[in-house]
Amino acid sequence: MLVLASVFLLAPVMKKNTMRSLSLIRVLLVLLLASVFLLATVITIWHALTQCQDGISSGFLHTFHGELVNTSGCEVQLTGVNWFGFETSAFAPHGLEVRNWQDMLDQIQLDGFNTIRLPYSNQLFDPSSKPQGINYQLNPDLKGLQGLALMDRIIQGAHIRGLKIILDRHDTTADYRPELWYTKQVPQRRWLHDWIMLAHHYRGNDTIIGADLANEPHGPATWGDGNPGTDWRMAAEQAGNAILAVNPKWLIIVEGVDQYQNDSYWWGGNLEGAAKFPVRLSVPDKLVYSAHDYGPAVYNQPWFQTTNPADLAHTLPAVWQKHWAYLQENGTAPVFVGEFGGRSMGQDAEGVWQRTLVTYLKTNNISYTYWAWNPNSGDTGGILNDDWTTVNQSKIDILSAYQWPKLGQPQSGSSNQRGNADAVKNAYQWPPSK
Repeated sequence: MLVLASVFLLAPVMKKNTMRSLSLIRVLLVLLLASVFLLATVITIWHALTQCQDGISSGFLHTFHGELVNTSGCEVQLTGVNWFGFETSAFAPHGLEVRNWQDMLDQIQLDGFNTIRLPYSNQLFDPSSKPQGINYQLNPDLKGLQGLALMDRIIQGAHIRGLKIILDRHDTTADYRPELWYTKQVPQRRWLHDWIMLAHHYRGNDTIIGADLANEPHGPATWGDGNPGTDWRMAAEQAGNAILAVNPKWLIIVEGVDQYQNDSYWWGGNLEGAAKFPVRLSVPDKLVYSAHDYGPAVYNQPWFQTTNPADLAHTLPAVWQKHWAYLQENGTAPVFVGEFGGRSMGQDAEGVWQRTLVTYLKTNNISYTYWAWNPNSGDTGGILNDDWTTVNQSKIDILSAYQWPKLGQPQSGSSNQRGNADAVKNAYQWPPSK
């Protein structure tokens, strides 16, 4: 614009002395070309500094519009599994009565997954919560560990294998799934306290990449209405910002609710309200929205009711786009499908739903953790068969079509290290001392 303005200002001079004017125009054109070249050089340098540089990453993740990226600017996807048990009365990951815990992690890694969503309950951290169902002949190095120390050991093993961990506050007390993120026994104050404790305890440990704040808010849970007792969006902001004040490296993972403006969906899966009422964090590039999605074997929702199951491959994407996928599609924030799973991968409605969803996630670069690694999930089964050793090959075949490489570097050496029992025995206290 400055160059053009200069040309117009010189118009009278050009009429008086054409040769002189032409010389000035040449100078201005040279300056213009030099400016363009300089701008292109600056853009090139900026792009070189900000583009993906493989192999240069601390292991923590952040977001860029609808993408998950590492510290090198490389886009990544989480393609993992849920390994549950810490949230149950066993107070330990399930399967350790028949398997060695390290063998279990080895198998997760070998089957191509890069992330474990690790559910827990607040009750896990009570001193009276002793682990049950662990065969200590198979797992001698777990003897004497409980609660946070036992969680540390599993996370330590994941680190050695290059696996990432998402901590999922699944239940308030063992085996109890509340509608809201708190109960009378576990009030909001303790929910926040426990998250802050974990954020502080794992600060700097890049194996843990995120906090899934609360599992499947539903029932009276609202989004964006300002009611402090039910507004999940408000509570998620409070907890997310409290965590980031202690540990600004974590992703803050916010699930949906089940109803928004009379539109019902899966528990934790309805994120329609985030369009009008987005979650506002003190570190905006740490926000990840999360949905859960299930098939007709869990509940025969209206969108599954068709005479020809094959038709679902064409109708389901619009359902997902409406309820949660739009957030990543329009670049608001990444979406992480923290749970989906079912028994069938066949031509029935359940199988078509699962296969279509995996294709949809892959096509749209949406992260996931499959429910579940465990075979003892009643309505979905697991990747492992009931023997806790062999895998359901039909599930592995479908999921292997969309698996992302490891996000961490597997470590050499033994994982048979002394646990963190001594280091963590005083890390947790409820109620907190004054």
